[in-house]
Amino acid sequence: MDLIPVLLGVTVLVFSLMYVAPGDPAAILLGIDSTPERVEILRHEMGLDRPFIVQLGLYMKNVILHFDLGISYRTKTPVINEIVSRLPTTIALTFISMAIGVLLGIATGVISAVKQYSWIDKITTIFALFGVSTPSFWLALMFVLVFAVNLRWFPVSGSYGLKYWVLPTLTLGSQAAGIVMRMTRSSMLEVIRQDYIRTARAKGQTEWVVVMKHALRNALIPIITVIGMQTGFLIGGAVLVEAVFSMPGLGKYILEGINNLDYPAVQGTVLVIAFMYIIIMLAVDIIYGFVDPRIKSQFIAKTKGA
Repeated sequence: MDLIPVLLGVTVLVFSLMYVAPGDPAAILLGIDSTPERVEILRHEMGLDRPFIVQLGLYMKNVILHFDLGISYRTKTPVINEIVSRLPTTIALTFISMAIGVLLGIATGVISAVKQYSWIDKITTIFALFGVSTPSFWLALMFVLVFAVNLRWFPVSGSYGLKYWVLPTLTLGSQAAGIVMRMTRSSMLEVIRQDYIRTARAKGQTEWVVVMKHALRNALIPIITVIGMQTGFLIGGAVLVEAVFSMPGLGKYILEGINNLDYPAVQGTVLVIAFMYIIIMLAVDIIYGFVDPRIKSQFIAKTKGA
């Protein structure tokens, strides 16, 4: 199980990066009118005057033994409470966007593979390349400029109703759709050339049954892998999108923490995002066994052999 080593590595890396980052959290909290004496006193109270290895050891001890992510410098509240209050927004944004991406990506990928080299294939390929290559923050800004500012169809920022979620989910969903579409098309093109597909057609089965039951089902493994990885990436991508649309999720929280050198807020948020990504990939491994029974049989055989 790689969960614990990965989380430890992420914790050490993020803590180290925040430690060497320019700026002084104590000076930022006190403001420009503070004196050096007051800054030093606050640094001592916050434990920032201790050596790096001591600070890291205390932080790791609190995280591992007490699941304590620290107290936010800025809000003076436990970081875990702040994360829990904002986590539902980020999770909802991620999974709604991923649902849009999966539906559009698989549908267009299957059609593109079946209609290879047709005008539909060319259009969907252009759409996929656009989704893959376009940065999420730029696409979000374009959506705001066109649909919120000029056309006034949707609100600019917030998360107070269904309309507020349209542009953020479309921003992330279009990127996910492009990646899923490319993998679906590639995987389907490999499968539909197999002998058993020609056999299924020779038996008189309808094209729908051949494509959906035989081809798509056997092409799902790489698609599921991409969906799992992309879901994890969307959690990180939601950081920028939430900032653009001022949504009260982890993205806005971590950016505020970076701007104010709020070490515990940044470290705790990154650690939670890393944990969610690992859990998602673990779920993908479990799903493999249900999609392809051969994988489950190989795992059971290896377990018995061991």
